[in-house]
Amino acid sequence: MRHAGTPSRPSRSREAAARAGSSLLPVVMALAVVVLLLAVVGAPPFRALRLMWEGAAGSTNKVAQTLSAWVPLALAASGLVVTFAAGLWNIGVEGQIVMGGIAAALVARELPGPSFVLIPAALLAAIVGGTLWAVLVGVLKTRGGVNEIFGGLGLDFVASGLAIYLIIGPWARAGIASTSGTELFRQESYLPTFGHTTLSPVALALAALSVVLVFFLMRGTRFGLRLKAVGRNPRSAFLIGIPTGRYLLGAFATCGALAGLAGGLQVLGVHHKLVPSLSGGYGFLGILVVLLAGFRASLIAPIALFFVMVSVGSTQLTLRLDLDSALGGVLQGVLVLFVVMAAGWRRKRAGISPESAEPVAAATAPVETPPVEPTVVSPP
Repeated sequence: MRHAGTPSRPSRSREAAARAGSSLLPVVMALAVVVLLLAVVGAPPFRALRLMWEGAAGSTNKVAQTLSAWVPLALAASGLVVTFAAGLWNIGVEGQIVMGGIAAALVARELPGPSFVLIPAALLAAIVGGTLWAVLVGVLKTRGGVNEIFGGLGLDFVASGLAIYLIIGPWARAGIASTSGTELFRQESYLPTFGHTTLSPVALALAALSVVLVFFLMRGTRFGLRLKAVGRNPRSAFLIGIPTGRYLLGAFATCGALAGLAGGLQVLGVHHKLVPSLSGGYGFLGILVVLLAGFRASLIAPIALFFVMVSVGSTQLTLRLDLDSALGGVLQGVLVLFVVMAAGWRRKRAGISPESAEPVAAATAPVETPPVEPTVVSPP
């Protein structure tokens, strides 16, 4: 016997079908736009999509290349989930990747010893480097009142400039004036790989473990729940006893640690030297991944994989169809745009204001300055 007010099974089925349809519609629309663009430039649309698939998963080496690119993107996106939950736009994630790579390169160049000492030390240095660079953004925000977008973006340029200075200055290759990178590190610092590919089982395992840890951190821990409270309403969170400033710094530190680890893995596992374009845009791409995932850590891994498949596979458009590989970026951007628009339309239809949406409100309306803890003066 069904109680009054309880939706029937057909009603629940229709609601589930409607939700699935509204989730798939943006994907279909994005693909339609890309197919239309391909048709406009005179390229066979379905052949282009097939070439992108083959470029990303057409052979063992291409799968390894795709997964190798997935590692830094998954790490950056996982860290950004934490800062977005706190209501922070951590644009400085690019610089945190670079600083992690610089710290790992310093250890790889200067620290003697076997692989089992050198590799963990370099990765630990990468985590510390990324964390300190992210905490600096947090300190500028919580103590100096500097918006994290401007502080992070400025520190991105500082980190990139420092990398280039080291490459052409103190760490320059002897007798060669080039910005392509430093000398190769000693082989003891190289991460083990699958065969002759650039995919390291160590990097893959660390990235997968980080995604899982962030999922559980945000889902069922005291830190994650309090962080979401800070992101939704920092003043209310402070009034109920949550130290908002410390939690904001904790969010920056967590994201910086994961971003720094991504930079260290790139240095030790892919390039084996410090290069100017170390971040490779993974930080900014990670923002799109998190937006498309709806700020949910559970969707980071598959969406990041889709993004890198598009990025890696789109190189075939240049080789086989004489098209610019930037078309892959168009697909990624249009897809995110349609998904965000669909989410806003669903909220508007449900009568939910942007301020009360979760977790979108945490990202679209970041905290400008955390509440200042009042000074309590004891009576004489």
